[in-house]
Amino acid sequence: MAEAARMVEGLGFDLVDLNLGCPAKKVVKCNGGSGLLRDLPAIGKIFEAVRAAIKIPFTVKFRAGWDDENIVCVELAKMAEDCGLCAVALHARTREQGYSGQARWEWITAIKQAVKIPVIGNGDIRAPQDACDMVAQTGCDAVMIGRTAPANPWIFRQIAQYNAWISENPAERSSALPYEEPAEADRYQMIRTYFQMLIEEELPDAVGKMKQFASWFTHGVPGGAALRKAIYESKSAPEILARVENFFEERLRTSSLVSTS
Repeated sequence: MAEAARMVEGLGFDLVDLNLGCPAKKVVKCNGGSGLLRDLPAIGKIFEAVRAAIKIPFTVKFRAGWDDENIVCVELAKMAEDCGLCAVALHARTREQGYSGQARWEWITAIKQAVKIPVIGNGDIRAPQDACDMVAQTGCDAVMIGRTAPANPWIFRQIAQYNAWISENPAERSSALPYEEPAEADRYQMIRTYFQMLIEEELPDAVGKMKQFASWFTHGVPGGAALRKAIYESKSAPEILARVENFFEERLRTSSLVSTS
């Protein structure tokens, strides 16, 4: 881990972030990701070795614990602080939960009260309002967004817009959303740009990546199920891109005709 961190620093990256949150079985069975939450002494050794190996900031993301009977997040956060890490991020679920159930933000609060280094909250940020609510409820210094980002890459802009609106109108509650929703043309541009990049890079798993991201990218698109089906049935990356272009061009053309009439 120390050698890997030195390589990251040598390549010019801004920081090293250790992921102790991944719940995937293939990762956990190798004692990686959230699997390490069952072995705090090993985590401590990693913290010390990596911190000694690099000068750039070193942070860690972790879950609350292996399960509800083994909640270690506060102890782990204190250990990170003692070992000289610069910040901690908590996904407020256990490994046993995976991505199910409700994130328990009170664990973020507990960590914030236990350490002086910055605390980043993660879990169930699905809308700009959620980000503001997490900060207000837990006192965390920042929020981290995972699964919502692929479905709505505009979430970061929306949070900034929502924050600005709240700052200017602290006592108001508007029924209209004080941030921009992406138009269908925005979604089309985003999907097409990303898929074109995969093709241009000639990645060997471009088709797999396109199919993997199709369900996220088409979230909220009317008729998206038909597009996903067409993508899943395609055999090559150019065919997938063509299906995407045909689908959206037809939708945008139809929408234009309706608006004109």
